[in-house]
Amino acid sequence: MSCRRTAAHLSCAMAIFVSPWLTQHAHAQTLTMRAALTRALAASPRLTAAERDIGVATGQRTQAGALLNPELSYEQDNSFGSGIYRGTRSAETTLQISQAFELFGKRDARIAAGAAGIEVAAIQRKAIRLEVLSETAIAFLSVLGAQRRIQILDEQIAAIDRLTPLLRRRVEAGASSPAETGRAEVASALVKADRERFKATLASARRELAVLMGDPVAKFGEVSGRLDTMGRPPTFQSVVAAIDANPQLVRWTAVYAQRNAELLMARLRPYPDVRIAAGWRHFNETNDDAARLTVSVPIPVFDQNQGNILSAQESLAKTKAEREANRNTLIVIAGRAYDSLQGSLRELAVLRETAIPKATEASEAISQGYGQGRFTLLEVLDAQASVAQARLREQEALQNFHAGVATIEGLVGNPFALARESAR
Repeated sequence: MSCRRTAAHLSCAMAIFVSPWLTQHAHAQTLTMRAALTRALAASPRLTAAERDIGVATGQRTQAGALLNPELSYEQDNSFGSGIYRGTRSAETTLQISQAFELFGKRDARIAAGAAGIEVAAIQRKAIRLEVLSETAIAFLSVLGAQRRIQILDEQIAAIDRLTPLLRRRVEAGASSPAETGRAEVASALVKADRERFKATLASARRELAVLMGDPVAKFGEVSGRLDTMGRPPTFQSVVAAIDANPQLVRWTAVYAQRNAELLMARLRPYPDVRIAAGWRHFNETNDDAARLTVSVPIPVFDQNQGNILSAQESLAKTKAEREANRNTLIVIAGRAYDSLQGSLRELAVLRETAIPKATEASEAISQGYGQGRFTLLEVLDAQASVAQARLREQEALQNFHAGVATIEGLVGNPFALARESAR
């Protein structure tokens, strides 16, 4: 799959997971997942550096195919001596051009190594592209989750504040102690303190997302998306099988080809090249001319390149171990993400089936009973806090689920197929 096609599929998939119902005419400053991914790909310096690596490798491949330059030489013998060799009267001058010819496929081996280097750089760029998409998606989810948590706390503060008129009437009627007014204010202040903490978290998340999109500060408004679309993931075995298609692992095939070509180059280096020269010689003493032909071949007696051959052999043998180590690392990362999203699904099941409905039901009943004098303010506040905490836990689990999906997508290089469930 091409880099562009993979990125397009991954962008679409992440947009589906997080923002399946995008507003067609949203405010210009509202940021969607799709827009964030597009901007991050366009602004990523890591991608730019990876593209330059392809250019570097292309230059090396071009240089590898260059032929050796010929050499032009001039020689003058039997001159500026004594006797009959005084001056240049008896001089012999030779003008010669020589060319070295590489034998035994040395140039072909260099070209093969250079071509493999281009492939390694190109595949590495695909891997970095997937990493940028995954990191941007997770940063977007962090902003979206923080926004939602702040909304939940605002709703909790509003619920506490709605108690104030009723509380005052109860105090005036002598049904409640004036101290309860202070207790309500303290409860509201504590929730507001939590909200400020989440605002700081939101600010950091927005800055991280902005930097990924190439801006030093966040220039967008709110982010737009939904976290409540869930699905059942495939088996972890299928995830592990898909990891083999990750560009980080695919590139090792090209690395192996490159190192194999380098080993061949090291083995061929001791084989001698042939240098052929042809020249013209002029004899001043007799004013005669003659042709000169030279063939030279180095004798590989002392340096047979054994050290470089051993180094290239070890480097080639190292490739398999490096690939396996890389694969193990990816499996560990995928395993953590998979366990996280599975745990999030189980947590959501408990929260949605029991905790949130029961807490909401209890809070409504206690709030109604408080107006009738059957419950205390503390019980009302505790019930409201339980609802808020359950909803905050739900948002955290939703964010962790989609972050796990984004992480695995970045590892498998394709959209993560989920068995869809209806949204709440």
